[in-house]
Order: sequence, then C-alpha cells, then structure tokens
Amino acid sequence: MTRCRIGLCRLAFLAWLAAGSAGAATASDPPTQRRNWFDDPFFQVASGLPGCPVPLGPFYTEAERRSQMHTRLERGTSCWLEHRCEDSNAYRYDKAVAPRVRDALATVPGVRRTSVWVTVQRRWVYLQGCVPTRDLAKRLESAARGAKDVETVVPDLMVGTRGKAPYPVNDSLNDEQVNTRSK
Repeated sequence: MTRCRIGLCRLAFLAWLAAGSAGAATASDPPTQRRNWFDDPFFQVASGLPGCPVPLGPFYTEAERRSQMHTRLERGTSCWLEHRCEDSNAYRYDKAVAPRVRDALATVPGVRRTSVWVTVQRRWVYLQGCVPTRDLAKRLESAARGAKDVETVVPDLMVGTRGKAPYPVNDSLNDEQVNTRSK
C-alpha cells in the first residue's frame, strides 16, 4: 500500500512539473495578461446572435494559473483513481473529445441561429453563449452529452442576448480574436 502511494505521489509530482514548465511565463508577459496556459480546447460553434457576450473561456492570468495547477492535477488524477478513466489524467481526453462535441453540436437543427462557445476540461463540456429558445439549449446540451468520452455537460446558455451572462465574460477579446487565439 505504501509503495502504491509513493508511485502516485511520483506521478502527481511529474505531472505538476510538466504543467509548470509547459505554462511558464516569459519575461515579456505582463502579470495580468490572460492566456490559455493549459491549452484547453475552446472554440465557437456558431455566431448567429450578434451581441452575445464572449465567454472568458480557459484564459487565466499567471497568478490564476499557479493557483489552478494543484486543483487540476488532483481532478485529472481522481478520474483514474476512481476507475472512471483508463488514462491517468482526465485532461488528456480533451483534445479528442472537442471535435466529437463540435460534430455533435453541428447536427442540431437551428444551431446556426445561436452564438455558442465550447470549453472542454477533464471530459467536462461547458456550453456558453446565447440561444434563441430554451428548447434549442436543451437539444444542444443533449447532443454534447452524447459525444464519446464526455462525462458532464455544463449548460451556461442564456436565451437571447439581454441581461447578465451566466458565465464569466471576456471583455478584452471579440469573437474573431477568440477564434484565432484558441483553436
């Protein structure tokens, strides 16, 4: 039992080191600049509702990245320890899950009338943006849930474009900048 724990500690430490070196800030990065440090899939599915608030997505400051590292390591490994994932890090599924979710959402009738963004983190799919009806929001959620290896779908969708968005908003980026900076 002690040997297993030591092995898990080594695995966690190596993953922590890899995450830290992959996301190291350069001297030219201002401390408040937001980046997709963990390279989480983030993309827009449709832009049919102009004026929809752009989600913050997986963009973090250097300080936020540092505070998230431990939590992400713990969450990524817990899936494997609980025998819900074959891979020892749930975040490694995300690059394969993202195109499946994109394809599933593209088949939903009416999707082009929405402005919806997707973030994938540890097999969780976050749907954020604006839809014209609650029914369409439910159909999008259902389609995302049906994609292979999706564990959970978090539907942060608002009907219309008025009111406060139910998700953190990125005031500094517009739709075009988000789509070119985070593929």
